[in-house]
Amino acid sequence: MVTRLDPKLFDATSEITWCAGCGDFAILKALKLALADLSIEPHQALVVSGIGCGSKLPDYMTINGFMTIHGRPLPVATAAKLANPDLHVVVVNGDGDSYGIGGNHFVQSCRRNPNITQIVENNQIYGLTKGQYSPTSDKGFVTTTSPDGAIELAFNPMSVALAAGATFIARAFAGEPKHLAQLIGEGIQHRGYALIDVLQPCVTFNRINTYDWYRKRIYHLEEEAYDPTNREAAWQKAHEWEERIPLGVLYRTDELPTYEDQVPTLADGSPVSRIIELSRNPRPQQYESLKEGFL
Repeated sequence: MVTRLDPKLFDATSEITWCAGCGDFAILKALKLALADLSIEPHQALVVSGIGCGSKLPDYMTINGFMTIHGRPLPVATAAKLANPDLHVVVVNGDGDSYGIGGNHFVQSCRRNPNITQIVENNQIYGLTKGQYSPTSDKGFVTTTSPDGAIELAFNPMSVALAAGATFIARAFAGEPKHLAQLIGEGIQHRGYALIDVLQPCVTFNRINTYDWYRKRIYHLEEEAYDPTNREAAWQKAHEWEERIPLGVLYRTDELPTYEDQVPTLADGSPVSRIIELSRNPRPQQYESLKEGFL
C-alpha cells in the first residue's frame, strides 16, 4: 500500500504575496494535496513556472523549482523530463504565460505528448501587470487598457488542446480545491501530456468572473453519464461556456506513446542515472559514447 504523505512536507517559509482571496492559494493547496496523496517526495518532483502572479508558486513550496522566462516553462519542463524521466514534472503558469506568449509551446506540447502535467491558472486577465485582458478574456471584456472592450474572440484551451492531440484534458475550479487536487493527481498519473485548466478568480482586476459567477454555472462531468474517451463528446463539452461550464476530465486516451518512449537515446535508461554511474566509475570511452548519443 502507498503511504500518504503529510501535505505540510511541502510547506515553505517564504511569505506569500498573493492578494487575499486569490485562486492561486487553492491551486497551491491542491498541488500539495495531490503530491502527498501520491506519496511523491519533494525531491522526486520538479515544478516549472513562467512569469506571472501564479508563477511565484515554486517559491512557496519545498520542492525542486525552476522559474523560466515568460512563456517558456513547457520546453524547459520537457527538457527536464528527457534528462531525468523518473522525475515527476509539473508546469504551473497563467493563461497569459501559457496561451499567450507561450501559445506555440502549448500546441507543440499537446502534439508531442511528453509525460508532464500542466496546471494553467486561468483567471482571464493579466494580474501581475495590472489588469490587461488576456487570451481567455471574453470578447468585449473592458479593462483600463481596453476601454472599448477586448476585440478578439476568447482563446479556447479545451478545443485547441483536443485539436492539437493532447491525451488528457481536464478543467477545474479554484473554489473546489479537493476536486482540483483529484484532477491534478489523475494528471500526474497519466502517461503523457496532461492539461488541467483551472478557472480561478482574480479578486483584484477581474470583477466579472468571480467565485459566485462560476458557482452559478459549473457542473461536474463525473456526475453525468459522460464518457471522457469519446472524442466527439469532448469536442462538444469543450465549447460549453457562459450558461453551463463543465468540470472534470473532458478527454483522455492511453493509445498514444509518450514523447520519451520514442526517443532512441532513452532506451538505455535515464541520462541522469548513467551520468551518476559514470561519475562513480569514470571510463573515458563511456563518456564519449554517451556524448555521441546526444549529438
